[in-house]
Amino acid sequence: MKNVVLLGSTGSIGTSTIKVAEDLPDRIRLVGLAAGNNLELLLEQTRKHRPAVISITDPEKAKAAKSALGNSAEVCCGAEGLIKLATLPSADIVLIAIVGTAGLQPALAAIRAGKDIAVASKEILVMAGEIVMNEARKHGVRVLAVDSEHSGIFQCLDGKPASSVRSLWLTASGGPFRTTPKAEFPGITVERALKHPSWVMGKKITIDSATLFNKGLEMIEARWLFDIEMGRVKVVVHPQSVVHSMVEFVDGSIIAQLSTPDMCLPIQYALTYPERAGSDRVQTNLARLGTLTFEEPDLERFPSLSLARRAGEIGGTLPAVLNAANEVAVDAYVNRRISFPQITEIVQKTMDTHRLMSHPTLEQILEADAWARKAAS
Repeated sequence: MKNVVLLGSTGSIGTSTIKVAEDLPDRIRLVGLAAGNNLELLLEQTRKHRPAVISITDPEKAKAAKSALGNSAEVCCGAEGLIKLATLPSADIVLIAIVGTAGLQPALAAIRAGKDIAVASKEILVMAGEIVMNEARKHGVRVLAVDSEHSGIFQCLDGKPASSVRSLWLTASGGPFRTTPKAEFPGITVERALKHPSWVMGKKITIDSATLFNKGLEMIEARWLFDIEMGRVKVVVHPQSVVHSMVEFVDGSIIAQLSTPDMCLPIQYALTYPERAGSDRVQTNLARLGTLTFEEPDLERFPSLSLARRAGEIGGTLPAVLNAANEVAVDAYVNRRISFPQITEIVQKTMDTHRLMSHPTLEQILEADAWARKAAS
């Protein structure tokens, strides 16, 4: 039995994690839940799974939760609530599925409390991969991937050292505009951008998939998760989204992880690792799929990949700047203040004007993040 704290329980990753817990009631116990502002769903989850502690961002909603739950669960709120949950003594693993930078401090707090962490929030390793992985080594805890691509790489590596790897291959669906002429990009509407061909996700990650920034962030994440330089992290477009990632070894062998797209699989693997638990949720019929295709990403139409590679290779505070500027630009696009191509343009301009700091402290990373948000705005 694994005691799990779930930060971000009402989002897309969070609700998939709830499904996994319900599939495996003898293997997974939810001892802590944190939500952003969806009080109704958090209360429903709490009544069903009976965690000892819950947290919600808004203090007023925390008061309402206390009134609704009485003494059946301890209710916390805000950043302090996330830290309390991340360091809960009864927890074995903390799954962090909070969008944006809010998951960074809880991740470090969990590691320092001796908890394994499962990372669904790319920003944690993009912003502070060096710090997070150093802390994990120092405290002897595991950082497990929840992204399907990184989970696939982890499974393909199966403990092999980085020295045995020629390249890590992340697959990208190509998003909804894989074949859209670049000349049409300025007219792409928010509604079109939110229609992903393979996955059902939140707005931020769906737009990131349309620009391929999502894949760029994953490249940086892979660099830290697997202790491998950016030059050996590659991307190939695979529209069917069945091959989630591949590892090419120094002898030329390539091992791939395949499955029908379903986030429950990588979540379950992270929570039950090193064991595999039986599940009928994911069914993959290769004969029915018939054909799997691959193609080079078009870097001219999707410059986000080049920007992410540059940030990952230079390192320091630049990945945090890339991430923060992209968050601001995506928000502006979703709220119809800028066009689709301007997302990438804003990120590039912000990166170009940033004064780099190498091997930054956490405080310097957060300062760079704040600077980039202001500059991008």
